[in-house]
Amino acid sequence: MTTMTERPLVVGVDGSEPCLRAVDWAADEAALRRLPLRVVHASLWERYEGAVPAGDPGRPSEQIMADDIVAAAARRARGRHPALTVSADVAPEEPAYTLQREGRYATAVVVGTRGRGGLAGAVLGSVSLTVATHAHCPVIVVRGDHDDQAGPAYHGRVVVGVGEEGKASEAIRFACEEARLRGVPLEAVRAWRWPARESTDHPLLAGQPARLHEERAAEALQTALLDAPHDVDLRRRTAEGHPWKVLVDASRHADLLVVGSRRRHGHLGRVAHAALHHSACPVAVVPQRA
Repeated sequence: MTTMTERPLVVGVDGSEPCLRAVDWAADEAALRRLPLRVVHASLWERYEGAVPAGDPGRPSEQIMADDIVAAAARRARGRHPALTVSADVAPEEPAYTLQREGRYATAVVVGTRGRGGLAGAVLGSVSLTVATHAHCPVIVVRGDHDDQAGPAYHGRVVVGVGEEGKASEAIRFACEEARLRGVPLEAVRAWRWPARESTDHPLLAGQPARLHEERAAEALQTALLDAPHDVDLRRRTAEGHPWKVLVDASRHADLLVVGSRRRHGHLGRVAHAALHHSACPVAVVPQRA
């Protein structure tokens, strides 16, 4: 029986430039966690619109094209980390379904932001969003510059959003592990709003409601982090504003943004959805258990 520590890291590939960034990031993460890397390509064997991957464009079989995609991705991962155990698989299925299924047996699933340009890019972008919404494990969507390289981890910081619940969560535990493995600080951020803005403009009265809201946010943040490991350099911060805007702003100075998602009625939460679309760094969406 496979244990949690044996579960591989899965990366979805499609031959596009964003997928190459995802492969680089997944290879680095697998090496960091000392896990095997599983490279997966899924397609219904329909021809892509737009550019085709490098190789012989005259090959008649979409199966051969798919094999080429996973083989090239596997070579890239091994070239980046020669000691890494890499396996590859091709599935004649719908991509989102395949990656969700793979997630049942994975430590995490890594995907790019979207695939090749035009209509295909829009469809593959929806795959990333669908997997992040429904997978049973953390899903990391790798955002980066518009080239074929994963962005360097030069900020030396992981950021995690602490939600309304004010208690420990799977997202916090995942973020703590990421920060510990990377040897970098973890910045835990709790956003708060000031609903009393419209009540008064008097400076002596207006300051008190804001201070109370900020204090409650700080207390919730403290409670949520009570069980954080002692070997993690933990930094707490509260900020006034919409939660997604606060986290997107924090992502500009982070190597990874971690958000939780309770997925109500089959939909991704607003904060996680906005983070996936606007974050300046890779985003890990961690499912929250009921």
